[in-house]
Amino acid sequence: MLTKENVVNALKQVNDPELHQSIVDLNMVRNIHIHDNHIALDIILTIPGCPLKAKIQQDVEEAIQALGASTVTISFGSMTDQERRTLTASLQAKNVTDQGMPNMLLPNSGVQFIAITSGKGGVGKSTVTINLAVALARLGKRVGILDADIYGFSIPAMMKIDQKPTMLDQTAIPVERHGVKIMSMGFFTNDNQPVMWRGPMLNKWIRNFLVNTLWGDLDYLLIDLPPGTGDVAIDMAAMIPQAQEIIVTTPHLAASHVASRAGLMAQHTKHRILGVVENMAYFEGADGQKNYLFGQGGAEQLADLLQTDVIAQIPFAQPEENTGSSVYDEVSIIGEVFTHLAEDLLYK
Repeated sequence: MLTKENVVNALKQVNDPELHQSIVDLNMVRNIHIHDNHIALDIILTIPGCPLKAKIQQDVEEAIQALGASTVTISFGSMTDQERRTLTASLQAKNVTDQGMPNMLLPNSGVQFIAITSGKGGVGKSTVTINLAVALARLGKRVGILDADIYGFSIPAMMKIDQKPTMLDQTAIPVERHGVKIMSMGFFTNDNQPVMWRGPMLNKWIRNFLVNTLWGDLDYLLIDLPPGTGDVAIDMAAMIPQAQEIIVTTPHLAASHVASRAGLMAQHTKHRILGVVENMAYFEGADGQKNYLFGQGGAEQLADLLQTDVIAQIPFAQPEENTGSSVYDEVSIIGEVFTHLAEDLLYK
């Protein structure tokens, strides 16, 4: 027999796809009416035009039909401004301390922060960030990416993200791709317009990305830093003293020489260096011969200077064809390199 209690219990298993909480607990389920085997109810979305409305509708219908209902009629509405403010305040109370510090920054939060940095642009720092994040997610970890490269943001384009984060008042819900939650300045600019800010504004936005984003429970937050040792890197070191760092370089000796500055800064700020990743290490021809287009030895030289190890050497290879994404397939040569790197990081 269908009852309101049965319906509510079934819908407690349906989560909002962005907030990852039960739609019942979020007070999104209202006005349940049962007539024979037909059920009608209202679903109140967090915002008008919710991009995941179809997903919510499908999950609700499947949950109720599993109880034996022959038909399900759903009427959609959206929360009032006051309801949304109340919900946001409730979510933020779980997100930050009474002093306004993100809970993830507390020593016992369990979140591991890994900053991906380089001495110069164009060495594949963002490629390493997104593929390492996806590899960790494939291993069952809860992962986020903070694209802190305010001037040179590229994560949304590289992951083929064309939607904006859902905003609850001034609080953002990260966009999710490949099981990874993502926040980037690229979501808040139009038509690839440049960002022309100086130190104080940069600091404010990095803090906003930490404080006013509903990251939820994470195991890892990867931070894609701008190349070099500028304001963002300095502010990140002050805000997240427990962060660990991966230094990305190419095999060219000049590139590793420049990258050493980022590594020495990490040492100066007492950040643990997890290792050096050498990108574009070689190209393997059809005959299996490795061709070292940028020379050899740069990564080893950098690792020796920083008293760490080369933890991955990534060859040249094209991502999956025709997708436009820079995320490598799990079974590709480079995908396997990142899987091994992610597995190694679990034990560091």
